[in-house]
Amino acid sequence: MSETEEEEQPEDKDENPLLSENPSEVETDILAETQKTDDTEAPVIQDEISEEDKAVIKIQSWWRGTLVRRTLLHAALRAWVIQCWWRLIQAKFAEKRRRVTLDRFSREEWAAVRLQSWARMWRIRQLYCQVLNAVRIIQAYWRCHTCASRGLIKGQYRVTASQLHLELEILLGSGPCVVTECIPLPIKQ
Repeated sequence: MSETEEEEQPEDKDENPLLSENPSEVETDILAETQKTDDTEAPVIQDEISEEDKAVIKIQSWWRGTLVRRTLLHAALRAWVIQCWWRLIQAKFAEKRRRVTLDRFSREEWAAVRLQSWARMWRIRQLYCQVLNAVRIIQAYWRCHTCASRGLIKGQYRVTASQLHLELEILLGSGPCVVTECIPLPIKQ
């Protein structure tokens, strides 16, 4: 800052006891200054400090500032390491929670799909059994109808050296009919 800027800024209340709002503080500050002058040691005036002492004070203040900054830097780095570790732990917990939730969801979904497939299977099996029962009833009626209208033919045959014995039994709706035939076989001589 330039000197003009320093002059424009208002004085700090702590530096000038007359600007303090509390009158009791002004009295204690003035009293403290008079006690300092009464002591055997005289107050140190800035003009009496040599250039060498100023350089020493400047180096000491620089070193103390460096130590403070280094301490603050180490503290900030330690805090940063702890924050990184904590974020990593939170990310692991979040990933674990996400995975557990996903597993639970997939198990529930798989259970629902399985129940639905069992219900569909049961319903289709019921329909299949109904259709199968209807097919059996139709087949039974058809067989009875076929036997009654067309009849049934049973037969036996026996072959001897010169003849074919054939016996047929025909079953019609009116009654059975048995036909027996002996057919001579032509033999070449």
